[in-house]
Amino acid sequence: MKPLKICLDARLISGTAGGVEQFVIGLAHGLSQLTDGQEEYYFLAYSDADEWIKPYISGPCRILHCSKAPRSSRLKTLLKINAPKLYDLLQKLYPVSERWKISNLWSDGTIEKAKIDIMHFTHQVAFLTKVPSIYHPHDLQHIHLPHYFSMSKRVLRELLYRIFSSRAKLVAVSSSWVKADLIRNYNLSNEKVQVIPLAPVINAFQEPTHDDFTSVQQKFSLPDSFIFYPAQTWPHKNHLGLLDAVAILREQYGMVVSVVFAGSISGTFFLEIKRHIELLRLDAQSCFLGFVTSFELQCLYKLAKCVVIPTKYEAGSFPIWEAFLSGVPVACSNVTSLPTQAGDAALIFNHEQPEEIAEAIRRLWTDESLRQTLIERGHKNVNRYLWERTVRIFRAHYRRIAKHPLTEEDQKLLIAPPLM
Repeated sequence: MKPLKICLDARLISGTAGGVEQFVIGLAHGLSQLTDGQEEYYFLAYSDADEWIKPYISGPCRILHCSKAPRSSRLKTLLKINAPKLYDLLQKLYPVSERWKISNLWSDGTIEKAKIDIMHFTHQVAFLTKVPSIYHPHDLQHIHLPHYFSMSKRVLRELLYRIFSSRAKLVAVSSSWVKADLIRNYNLSNEKVQVIPLAPVINAFQEPTHDDFTSVQQKFSLPDSFIFYPAQTWPHKNHLGLLDAVAILREQYGMVVSVVFAGSISGTFFLEIKRHIELLRLDAQSCFLGFVTSFELQCLYKLAKCVVIPTKYEAGSFPIWEAFLSGVPVACSNVTSLPTQAGDAALIFNHEQPEEIAEAIRRLWTDESLRQTLIERGHKNVNRYLWERTVRIFRAHYRRIAKHPLTEEDQKLLIAPPLM
């Protein structure tokens, strides 16, 4: 039997896709170590935007180039950074990114020419093809938080998510919460939607040294102790709620706590965050680093006193796992699958109550016994989630969909209960 050829979608511009980029890096890192099979893995990437994925490709993995990154994606990134108000206006009148999704709805023939057997769409922007596919909707945020999306974006998401979900042989999600949400809203079968938990990507990066920590601390002029929140400055990430909590700590408890943010700082919502900082007089207590490298991110986790995730909606949180793996205590919001993901290893709060966020921070900041307990529980929790197991589950599904023989391990993985 000829080797099974699987293509994974890596058509991303680094720094713009949030957790999806981490997800694809995790897949590349995990599959590159998977040398006990006959499969070949191809990562479909733009010919002029593949540097971010190259370091993680080895073994049975290789890059399959498609066309150059569309001008609309480049334009979108430039406008968001340099002219956020103009970008928002254009999005309302005629969404740049949405126009590209419609015009590139069909395969350009790259995967067919490469004789790919299974197409694995790793993010919501897929394309139509006769090649059997796996699709990741990731979440249905546009249904639960519609006010964060224009009408055109909501309509297009609904159209594309339903089309790609219906055509896929498998719809993959990271938690039982998202699975139930998809089945409820899209009327998909229980068998078609499968929970395949992801894992922290940070262990794919080089371990930093003491000198590396010093270098990062000096580069960003970091305070000795700080809260860390890595997230794009999208409205649902709730930077405003975390800032409110920091202000409450200062006003009610006399605690001057610094907070460091990492992630894209483009778009008009970042301007709203800046106005909020000025209103609360938190300029000296808040620091936005913008997009950081994977190595810098690893250092920031280990330098932080705690990680706080006040998000309003999330399919799953890479920062929770990464903090657990880095030995940093965590507090997070009580939304979607996060309480299940965190288990007893994090403090849980209501994201709509800044007082609760402030109390969680106060406890993490002052109670060393609690910090150590959560760190120990975090290590135990995260050790259940390994990319080696995740990619083996995906491989079992690849073989099943392609009707290739399944090993005893494949069969066990396919029927194992989900971790989340």
